[in-house]
Amino acid sequence: MNLPEEFTRSMAALLGEEYPLFNSSLTQSPPVSIRLNPGKTYPLDDTYEKVPWCDTGYYLPGRLPFTFDPLFHTGVYYVQEASSMFVGYILRQLIKEPVILLDLCAAPGGKTTLALSSLPQGSFVISNEYVPQRAVILAENVIKWGNPYCAVTNASPADYGKLEEAFDVLMIDAPCSGEGMFRKDPASITEWSPRNIKNCVQRQRTIINDVWNSLRPGGIAIYSTCTYNTDENEDMAEYLCRELGCKPVSVSYPQEWGITRQLKGDIPFYRFLPHKTRGEGFSATVVRKPDESRTTVRKGVRVGKNADIKIPAEVKSMMRTPEAYKFGTYAGGAIYALPKEITLPSHFPGNIKLLHAGITVAEPKGKDWIPHHSLLSTFEYRRDAFPDIPLTIDEARAYLRREALPRTATGRGHATVSYAGVPIGWVKQVGVRSNNLYPQEWRIRSSHTPEDDNVLSVKTRAI
Repeated sequence: MNLPEEFTRSMAALLGEEYPLFNSSLTQSPPVSIRLNPGKTYPLDDTYEKVPWCDTGYYLPGRLPFTFDPLFHTGVYYVQEASSMFVGYILRQLIKEPVILLDLCAAPGGKTTLALSSLPQGSFVISNEYVPQRAVILAENVIKWGNPYCAVTNASPADYGKLEEAFDVLMIDAPCSGEGMFRKDPASITEWSPRNIKNCVQRQRTIINDVWNSLRPGGIAIYSTCTYNTDENEDMAEYLCRELGCKPVSVSYPQEWGITRQLKGDIPFYRFLPHKTRGEGFSATVVRKPDESRTTVRKGVRVGKNADIKIPAEVKSMMRTPEAYKFGTYAGGAIYALPKEITLPSHFPGNIKLLHAGITVAEPKGKDWIPHHSLLSTFEYRRDAFPDIPLTIDEARAYLRREALPRTATGRGHATVSYAGVPIGWVKQVGVRSNNLYPQEWRIRSSHTPEDDNVLSVKTRAI
């Protein structure tokens, strides 16, 4: 690997005698790891090695053709770099009561879905992405994960900074110079430069300052990057404590995990270096906002424009337990449902674009209501109201390409299609054919078909 000379020199100075081992690790193939969705799967068997700091994380022997695995598209598992799963370990250790969490720089959705699986029951996650195109991908992954305790937005950190003392936890996986991704994404090497590091530091400080007002006093912030240098890591932890008055929060873990502590200063930092841990470069710190004596009383408020509205009987009849939800509408008229026990901190200002909230139940089409994929993915749809068409793996792949199905269920109207016991999408039965309703933007675009069925062997939960 042809690394920039200045990067090599700085890492050698940082790691000292360990540098040759570090440098050698960058020439090895990156490990492949996945994280199971606990709401949809059972643990894998003993042939798969577990990620030590994540109960649902597993290393795979090699990369599989995930694109052609129907269970990947149903949110049964998420392909995630193992080191970054440590955020879930932090949440489980520090958070014991339900919280409202803001995942500020959330695309493509790994840490959001991790938080949803790690937080105490009754917690709610606001998952935000500033870049519109990436926010759309984030919404797709959150919807497929199928946990209704989440909303997805497209907004800037400054937009959220206007929500005073709204969140108990901030997760800031900051845009960074990406040194920890060099072997996974060689193109990132060409983008590296000392100037880019300085630009990243400035951007990170701006993000933190812009959003800081939204964290309640006594709340915690988890700051992380996928880079190695101390400018974007230890120096940023020092900035949080020196300039914003934060108190460091320690996280305990077994020594055999091989996590490297801070390489500069005395503020606890947790580094994953590829010559010591099986994963890519990941770094994180945890701090607590000062003035813990203050408390913030949340007021019952709305997420969307018309929250807690009455919904048409046709839409309500699609759901198993509509009484457990309060309802609202998006700008286009689609109806969403939020768990009734959730009280969010404030009404979203107009400059925060709501892409998804809780369960998107149905969308209007003329005089009809079309059930949304989110309703299917959360398993909240009424099984007795919709017939199911079980598919083979080849048929499931064809469906995910938005091809026509060769067979239908009995009757007319909407039906589900499933693979391995998990629903993967909707169809509209019209006579002898079924119209494919899988979202056009989510479809498998490749026409290639693997020669074998080399997909992950997962035991799915019955629904």
